[in-house]
Amino acid sequence: MNLRDIHTPVLLDRCAELLGPALQRDGAVFVDATLGMGGHSEAFLERFPGIRLVGLDRDTDALRIAGERLARFGDRVTLVHTVYDGIAEAVASAGYAAADGILFDLGVSSLQLDEAERGFAYSKDAPLDMRMDQSAGTTAADIVATYGEGDLRRIFERYGEEKLAGRYARAIIAARVEAPIERSGRLVEILVAATPYAAQRTGHPAKRVFQALRIEVNRELSVLERAIPAALGVLPVGGRIVVLAYQSLEDRLVKRALADASASTAPAGLPVELPEHAPRFKLLVKGAELASDEERAVNPRATPVRLRAAERLRADA
Repeated sequence: MNLRDIHTPVLLDRCAELLGPALQRDGAVFVDATLGMGGHSEAFLERFPGIRLVGLDRDTDALRIAGERLARFGDRVTLVHTVYDGIAEAVASAGYAAADGILFDLGVSSLQLDEAERGFAYSKDAPLDMRMDQSAGTTAADIVATYGEGDLRRIFERYGEEKLAGRYARAIIAARVEAPIERSGRLVEILVAATPYAAQRTGHPAKRVFQALRIEVNRELSVLERAIPAALGVLPVGGRIVVLAYQSLEDRLVKRALADASASTAPAGLPVELPEHAPRFKLLVKGAELASDEERAVNPRATPVRLRAAERLRADA
């Protein structure tokens, strides 16, 4: 299977446009914090022939595939098996003092969605795994088997923004008494059976629950909360960051982190802003940019994307 047939990088041209000014010099360091199958990275290595890539991913399958895809770029590429809140350590381990451009393409990757046996997709029957790093950690089946009703309801409400969270939690508890829930197909059947007919017309009953389980399994929000400040910390003056988020919970965390970094710290009422209170970053786009109608038509996975970007103006005090 051709990698380009199963993964079209989202907002590729816009990402390159925003990060380009930071990647023009020979030897500039580009960090792809969510490497996936290397689509964005391959394009950046081609467009900016002087850059060095540090590619991060917690998924060993993704690292293997991306490594094969990017092998032709030789020593310009360093791949690191890590969760992206380890970005500072990864940059240092690759031998660099800073990163000039950083890209985060958040959420579940095309590889994880398209590989049925990973258990991410509610449309495909598979073991309930959902780990982005299959070498360690708790699976979705473990959570469904061991969490109490209150904890299941909490994650469905918080991470899935699911209105029927309580109903689904009760249905799972009742069903697992009869038999373990080990496959995505059975979980989908339980959720559909617990959903009022009227609610089924507003979207697939499993969508938000599967999102919530994936976020819980991979600790995605807590990792992201640490990762954006860590990424900002390795950018030099003139360095730039672009973040692509696909759901509101992620986007709110990114928005808050970038807003904090681009705000003045001057006390209210101070007549003149002292240099040490000036914003450390400036936002490069107003609000969150969305994909164009044309891109959504060609690449449906771009439909929910929200892009935010910033540039470092001054060093930390």
